[in-house]
Amino acid sequence: MAHEVVMPQLGLSMDSGQIVEWLKDNNDRIKPGDFLLTVESDKSTVEVEAVEAGTLQILRGPEDGEINVGEVIALLLEEGESPVDLYLKDRQRAAVAVEEPVLPERVMNVSESGRQLIGQDGPEQHPRRMPSTPAARRRAKELAVDWQLATATGPFGAIKEQDVIRLAKSLREKTSLEVRISPLAQRLAEATGVEVRALTERYPGKRIERAQVEEYLRESLIEAKLETGRERGMANNKEEALPRRESVGRLRRLIKERMAYSAQTYAPVTLTTKADASELVQIRAGLKADLQTEVVPSYNAFLIKLTARALQEHPNLNASLDGDEIIYWPTVNMGIAVDTDRGLVVPVVQDAAAKSVHDLAVELADLLPRAKAGKALPDELTGSTFTITNLGSFNIDAFTPIINPPESAVLGIGRLIDKWVLVDKEPAIRTMLSLSLTFDHRLVDGVPAARFLDRIRQFVEQPYLWLV
Repeated sequence: MAHEVVMPQLGLSMDSGQIVEWLKDNNDRIKPGDFLLTVESDKSTVEVEAVEAGTLQILRGPEDGEINVGEVIALLLEEGESPVDLYLKDRQRAAVAVEEPVLPERVMNVSESGRQLIGQDGPEQHPRRMPSTPAARRRAKELAVDWQLATATGPFGAIKEQDVIRLAKSLREKTSLEVRISPLAQRLAEATGVEVRALTERYPGKRIERAQVEEYLRESLIEAKLETGRERGMANNKEEALPRRESVGRLRRLIKERMAYSAQTYAPVTLTTKADASELVQIRAGLKADLQTEVVPSYNAFLIKLTARALQEHPNLNASLDGDEIIYWPTVNMGIAVDTDRGLVVPVVQDAAAKSVHDLAVELADLLPRAKAGKALPDELTGSTFTITNLGSFNIDAFTPIINPPESAVLGIGRLIDKWVLVDKEPAIRTMLSLSLTFDHRLVDGVPAARFLDRIRQFVEQPYLWLV
């Protein structure tokens, strides 16, 4: 019996995914452990392995957009099993199905040219409805079109959801060419030399009124001025003078939603301070000189460790608000904000307080590059109880970090900079570090938050307090 390949759930919060590409082709022989395809979830791209053997028959692809978790995207056929057999089995979860049963004395002849039934009297056109996916029929109902009029592009000649969408778009474009214009708009168009067909294409499906003609004239005037500017060397081409548009990706949409939720729900307050990080810098420099063949701890590793220790002393900052209840988390799961080409992601170091600086350095050396490349596993990007965001490498001092829901606070790290300061009333050059703490005032008051930030300052200035 064929094995169904479904859209996997790559994380606890994932309810749909996008196929990036198939790594295998139709009719490839697959064995367990082979990488079949790459799937994009909200925050990462993951390669999906086969768990069964069989001959691959692909049913869904990148062009299908977001696919719900659990939906069938491919089949792995057993030796000697043909796709035709799947139609005759009439299974409830078949990726494509014929709505009415095929007569026993006939079999399906699937070819690239179309769908035919072969019987005793030879080939004849299929008298019943063409095969289609459930998603195609649902979308046809939403768009109020007859899905049987669509051009099939799916496996075995099945009509897919994208086929229905293309049909609906074609019908709309055809309808939009019908000329509907008011008498006043008609006279204005004739007086100004505007073609009615150009107006119809500019405003598809609308009745052209005077306002549309005037708007079209204004846009034409702007375009004419741009063209004049280009002729004078003000711009090289049209694209340089006009804005560029692109759709919001899955990750950027998730960031937008979470930041909007944070801004609308939280009562954020930001505190800032400076710490003398000279001792910390010397410790890292000594380790860098001695550990020539091992992983040298980054400043992030030190900051994660000391912040986790401070959170153990101040558990109200390692908490979340859930309705009328406060959840105090038993472990510190530290999120580290990482900038990627797709947007900001937050990989998580589990139980950071229980790990040594060396262990944290080794884990970060593996986790952060994978997160930046979009290869971190979904479960490695969820479950944080506190977040650190470091902008020091961009020469930023203090800033206002945004709380990562559902956490109660976030720590912003600025740059390390040498400054003249007073040490025992004597001027000295010390390496200073800016710290910014944003906390949810609904859950944490200002004084406890200030104590927590001051404890972090002490840990930065006196590393022996948490190293021993």
